[in-house]
Amino acid sequence: MRRRKAPVREILPDPVYNSKLVSKFINSIMLDGKKSTAAKIFYDAIEIVDKKSEDEKGIDVFYKAIENIKPVMEVKSRRIGGATYQVPVEVRPVRQQSLALRWIIGFTRKRSERTMKDRLANELIDAANSRGASYKKKEDTYKMAEANKAFAHYRW
Repeated sequence: MRRRKAPVREILPDPVYNSKLVSKFINSIMLDGKKSTAAKIFYDAIEIVDKKSEDEKGIDVFYKAIENIKPVMEVKSRRIGGATYQVPVEVRPVRQQSLALRWIIGFTRKRSERTMKDRLANELIDAANSRGASYKKKEDTYKMAEANKAFAHYRW
């Protein structure tokens, strides 16, 4: 087990929106090292969101979606005296962000639309409007933490 904390890698902001969050999202979309393809998917999806929502910009919908999906509480397994308890714990901000990105991309890939950019655009719109599969995942995580509130004293 590592004794010292691993250094956090500095990520460069993306060239279009000058945002580190967008860069992280593009890197998460990327498969097989094809970053330009991932970037094209993201930017095309943002354009689609722009066209679908007249009142808001596409990038604002993206940020709102990420904020809506970030989980506040989650459960971690803790083994005590032969029994395993699901202990509710608060989620650190870095983990909140990474979970939100992972959930949005994961549920985007499972959608039934024809192209990835359409799937991503629709998932972002759903997440920004507090609906869709990724939002349901956040709600389920929170409900699980609420249900296991009795084991909160096992927190470490």
